[in-house]
Amino acid sequence: MEKILIIDDEPDNVRVLALSLETDGYEVITAGSGEEGLARFKAEAPDMVITDIRMPGMDGIELLRRVKDHDPDVEVIIVTGHGDIDSAIEAMQCGASDFINKPVRDQVLAIALQRARDKLEIRRRLRSYTEELEEKVREATREIRRKSGFQIKLIKSSNDGIVATDKDLTVVIYNPGAHRIFGYSQAEVIDHMKATDLFTPEIGRVFELAMSPEIPIREIPWKETHVTSKAGETIPVRFSVTVLYEDDQTIGSVAFFQDLREIRRLERELVRSERLAAVGQTVAGLAHCIKNILHGMEGGRFVVDTALGRNDIEKLKSGWGMIKRNIGRTSDLVLDLLYYSKQREPEYGDCSPNQIAGEVCHLLMPLAVENDIAVLRKFDPAADNAFMDPQTIYRSLLNLVSNAVDACLFDTDAPKVHAVTVRTRREPGGGITFEVTDNGCGMTPETREKLFSSFFSTKGAKGTGLGLLVTRKLVEEHKGSIKVESEEGKGTTFTLRLPCGKPEAAVPGAG
Repeated sequence: MEKILIIDDEPDNVRVLALSLETDGYEVITAGSGEEGLARFKAEAPDMVITDIRMPGMDGIELLRRVKDHDPDVEVIIVTGHGDIDSAIEAMQCGASDFINKPVRDQVLAIALQRARDKLEIRRRLRSYTEELEEKVREATREIRRKSGFQIKLIKSSNDGIVATDKDLTVVIYNPGAHRIFGYSQAEVIDHMKATDLFTPEIGRVFELAMSPEIPIREIPWKETHVTSKAGETIPVRFSVTVLYEDDQTIGSVAFFQDLREIRRLERELVRSERLAAVGQTVAGLAHCIKNILHGMEGGRFVVDTALGRNDIEKLKSGWGMIKRNIGRTSDLVLDLLYYSKQREPEYGDCSPNQIAGEVCHLLMPLAVENDIAVLRKFDPAADNAFMDPQTIYRSLLNLVSNAVDACLFDTDAPKVHAVTVRTRREPGGGITFEVTDNGCGMTPETREKLFSSFFSTKGAKGTGLGLLVTRKLVEEHKGSIKVESEEGKGTTFTLRLPCGKPEAAVPGAG
């Protein structure tokens, strides 16, 4: 409910006007003089004031001034019975919201009050909007200060060197990370040095190019280079540059520098450690393989010596067989080492993948037949001619088929009829796929994970641990792929895919 103060020295006018306004729903306060009205105004704080302009003592104009001095937002309606235009103008100049004549008609008063209420509502809304706007400004200011403080802390605490320049390439931001790299203090750099003075000529040219109006560049990706510190030290770094724009106008740039000294040191240590580990692993593996071969030869020599002493031809043949087998193992070890250590480019030529696979099967057939292992050939006639490296095919299949035969030999499932199947298949894309499948002992998941590790073998003293490692190397050099599927107790399948065609046309095999 809005509160109205009525001030008039004629009691009848006050009573009639108060009754009318109370009927309209207003809370009404009355006063019989300007002095009393001002006192009641200060005590009651009404929303609107209706005052007669002609009163003994303090008149309406003076009361208007006093009210406005106390509260400029209060709406004051001046009432006069004299039709004084000059007084009306003066009242309006002093801030009166309206001026009406006596006798006061209800319709005219209602219009004046509505105008006053509209002004009060507009003022209230404006005050509310102003307060909300001020709060938003305060909140935005706090947020800007928070973000600015965070950014400043981020820049200062960054391990990377951060160097920002204005559009003339004068350095305006230079953080502690940059100080650690370049050696200059902030006082020496900020507002005193240009980027072209701080950086090497190479990096300086990058900045000049990025800031050039003829060739606008927004970002230069990470590059590796060297910078020279204040002390003359050459420091390896990675850096990138971002050009800053505002309304499509260049306003500056920011560069980020990563100090690579520690990374380079760790890389050198890692290379040394890996080299030593590789040497140690290779020596240990070779020593183990050679020791096993020597044990085999020693056993053969003992059998041969015994047989010669007794003139036992059968035992002599047995001992010589042991020696021959270990000579073969020595040859295999040397060949595997040569293949593994030498960087070899495939020697492409016209060949028959089916014929090469058949030769491998024929070579291992005696061992398979001796142990009741069937060797099955399932060759695709379309794979009878290809432009590939025959040595890669032969050596890879020899290792895989040999392993398949051994897997059958090591299988403890006696009732099983063992078989090794060798398949060839020409792929629609032009490559050749070789599959070597056995139903031998299979492999555990742990064994499959270690399958291509150096000197890892499931054959004990009979294996060198290099066969599959060499096979994978040959296949990768041929831009091919190899994968294995195996289940313990059920068998293993190796799938070898090699591209064919001219070397420049060869593409990696699928898989």
